[in-house]
Amino acid sequence: MIINFPMLISALVLSIINIKVFIHFAPKLGLLDIPCERKAHKGHVPVIGGMSVFIAFAVSLILYGNLNFEIKLVLIALSFMVFIGVLDDKYQLSVRARIIGQLLSASVIVFGLELYITSFGNLFGFGNISLGALGYIVTLLAILGAINAFNMIDGIDGLLGSISIVSFLGLFILGVFKDNTLLISVSSLIVCVLLPFVIANLGIFKLFKTKIFMGDAGSMFIGLLIVWLLIKGTNGGQLEVAFRPVFALYLIALPLMDMVAIMFRRIRKGQSPFHPDRNHIHHIFMRAGFSAKQALFFLVLLSLSMVLLGVVMEITQLAESVMFAVFFVLFLIYNYLIKHAWKVVKFSRRLTLQKRK
Repeated sequence: MIINFPMLISALVLSIINIKVFIHFAPKLGLLDIPCERKAHKGHVPVIGGMSVFIAFAVSLILYGNLNFEIKLVLIALSFMVFIGVLDDKYQLSVRARIIGQLLSASVIVFGLELYITSFGNLFGFGNISLGALGYIVTLLAILGAINAFNMIDGIDGLLGSISIVSFLGLFILGVFKDNTLLISVSSLIVCVLLPFVIANLGIFKLFKTKIFMGDAGSMFIGLLIVWLLIKGTNGGQLEVAFRPVFALYLIALPLMDMVAIMFRRIRKGQSPFHPDRNHIHHIFMRAGFSAKQALFFLVLLSLSMVLLGVVMEITQLAESVMFAVFFVLFLIYNYLIKHAWKVVKFSRRLTLQKRK
């Protein structure tokens, strides 16, 4: 296992510097998040986390990484994704404009690298499920799903950054077991650039003068980066395959489950699946009487548990059909709790009142 410590130190320092610089220029750039009906934070918060972490990531990779054709093309796709995200943070783009931008970024990776999902693996125990040419469409949809899953989970301070770190740590652990240099280097790098953001987002250690938000630029960047690693890890050629396709579900389990459950709920109500609301899992925790920090703790713990469960099952080579069945059961439980959130909230409040008495 080779870890490039100069690259990681450079990434950490650059991330801190970027955040401090962009905080100063955020008002002039028009990148401020203003409280509204769906946003209950206090004051105008700089939305510069995405730019800060991406620039630190890209510059460190350019200076210290192995810039082959694939890495260069991925950086181009990520750059365009961040650009679209910044425009969205500043001008509030329409859903259609965001999706077009996401598809263009995804197409750079899928068609530029000929990198796409070729198989779902043996999900049902009846043999390998090959996709053939359909893999191109499935991959584009998977990328859109991952990008928007991470975008939707960004609802309380620290949540997006923390669960992203958890996901990349899962890839790092698996990379160590599989001796996969790409997973080790990219995962450790992104964790280093995300740590200063989480500190700034939570306002801890007083390292930064004000808290910041990741913004769509950051959530889209993280979503595209992680889905590239997931596709690469399962379909990168026989010598590069690091894990089976079903493992990818566990790496992004919490954002994925939350997105799918919420979209189903909106569609049943006759709403657009992208219609904004306050019915995500973190909102339910808050309505149940948990503080933002308590909700953050439990959700990060939940995400960590699912990622570690996936890592253990992948390392022990548990049957893919069993892994999928376990994930499906977890999703059904999650979806039931979301669907009957009012019961969960009522039960939680009753327990809280009993404890106070």
